[in-house]
Amino acid sequence: MTESGLLLKGIGSFYEVLTESGEVVTSKARGVFRREGLVPTVGDRVTIERKDQGYAQLTEILPRRNLLVRPPVANVDQLLIVISASVPEPDWLLLDRMIISAKRTGIEPIPVLNKLDTADEGIVNRFRTEYHAFPVLLLSAETGEGLDALRERMRGKVSCFAGQSAVGKSSLLNALIPELHLETGGLSRKTDRGRHTTRHAELWPYENGAVLDTPGFSMFETECLEQDELDACYPEFRNAFPCRFPGCMHISEPDCGVKLLLSTGELTPERYERYCEIALDYQMRRKHRYD
Repeated sequence: MTESGLLLKGIGSFYEVLTESGEVVTSKARGVFRREGLVPTVGDRVTIERKDQGYAQLTEILPRRNLLVRPPVANVDQLLIVISASVPEPDWLLLDRMIISAKRTGIEPIPVLNKLDTADEGIVNRFRTEYHAFPVLLLSAETGEGLDALRERMRGKVSCFAGQSAVGKSSLLNALIPELHLETGGLSRKTDRGRHTTRHAELWPYENGAVLDTPGFSMFETECLEQDELDACYPEFRNAFPCRFPGCMHISEPDCGVKLLLSTGELTPERYERYCEIALDYQMRRKHRYD
């Protein structure tokens, strides 16, 4: 009998698969995977066949919608990109780059502001203003503020937490699923930089979906983007008037609709400045892509 399910965890050639009936079945991968260079990955949709004796057999890896490399996880629906409302100080450029990477990988980015219990109001206001075009979440793992909204956002989806160390990703997961008992890392007294604590990639069933904790300071590279692809990663740009020139970079060109957003408040000077840095980086990549 063939069943389909979600691959939660892999150790060696053994894999834990959550079937559609809600049962977790330990399965052994077919030898053909090794011969064909196929590696079952956490998040894969797979088929298994149960045996009268011994372990079930993992028989097929279904087509993937996306695949992240660090940590290895497939078919992610949304990336919860966590920054802190206090310390460590938010890396706004990293947040913007991760939003772009998620969108280009077919994953919905959700900016998350944690540590509201110790919040700097300037950071909170900046977060609300600069990311008003996204479905943001404002939370406190310590007090539980906003966790109901987070649960609702995660329901029925495969979610992945990402962001700087020490912003509270593991603390948020512990608040959602106390039985995980994930180790949390504080800040180094000398540097205010987080200590890496998460050691492996594993999905846990949650709210009819699943969740994975992304270890440490996470980033995944995006291929060289064309200008229209980069524009599509900025939902604010949808409200811009058409630019005068096709392929406008929105930096030095005249009659640029995106730059008009600065005067309306739709786009803040800080987010626009970071956009320019990212756009020029991709322009340089395009110039040297065949070097």
